[in-house]
Amino acid sequence: MFAVLRRSLSNFRDTMQIARKRFADRPATYPRILWPVWALVWAFLIGAAFVRLDTPAGMLRDQWSPGFVRVADFLTQFGLGGWYLIPSALLLVAANLTDWRSLSRRSLLLVYNWTCLASLVLSAVGLSGLTVNVLKYAIGRARPAYFHDFGVLSLHPFAFDAGFAGFPSGHATTMGAVFGVALLLFPKRWYIALTITACIASTRVFVGAHYPSDTVAGFGLGCAFALACGLVFARLGFIFRIVRSGLPLRKGTFRLTWFGEAKRVQTS
Repeated sequence: MFAVLRRSLSNFRDTMQIARKRFADRPATYPRILWPVWALVWAFLIGAAFVRLDTPAGMLRDQWSPGFVRVADFLTQFGLGGWYLIPSALLLVAANLTDWRSLSRRSLLLVYNWTCLASLVLSAVGLSGLTVNVLKYAIGRARPAYFHDFGVLSLHPFAFDAGFAGFPSGHATTMGAVFGVALLLFPKRWYIALTITACIASTRVFVGAHYPSDTVAGFGLGCAFALACGLVFARLGFIFRIVRSGLPLRKGTFRLTWFGEAKRVQTS
């Protein structure tokens, strides 16, 4: 038991030393990304959803077909942060207890890549989740359940009541973070990731928990956190590499299985 604890402490200390050294050695230079432009696009989409979609969504609450609502209620569960935070945290715990010095070079790279991925997901989903929970209770927007009483824009800041914690949507924020991570890892398949995550985020409207503008706001917030985390990881040399402009690129050494490596050896 004491040996495991010593190894865990040593692994954690080594990881912190590596991160501190890389922060110190690498300048805080990041690629040029038009953040103000994307922020304006995000704000425009929130406003458009509020003006055009929130009132119809409030009126249609509880009027969707039962079968459709059951499907939406099933899919909306995948917007819970636990699906992504718990496996990532468990993987990091397992990696922290592993004797890295006993691993072969190939196994070491595999464990290292999985550890980096778990850290990225935990950072993106966790940080955006903490932020959205602070925002939603600070803003205090009434949920669609109170549409007939208060309308689409009724704010009760710091009410600390779940019924007045509608903006932004927490589930949609999680889906935005997942989309951001997928966008960084698989930029050529962004449309697949966007379709899946946006559909799950939209279920919050159909189950009557949020207005469309809540989901748009949350989705954009989560995505922004994931991209920011990706930029920091690229600066540290974890998973990605920095490019002059645009999003960081995934390193060629980042693999989560041995399959790609074996195939490359056979064809070389």
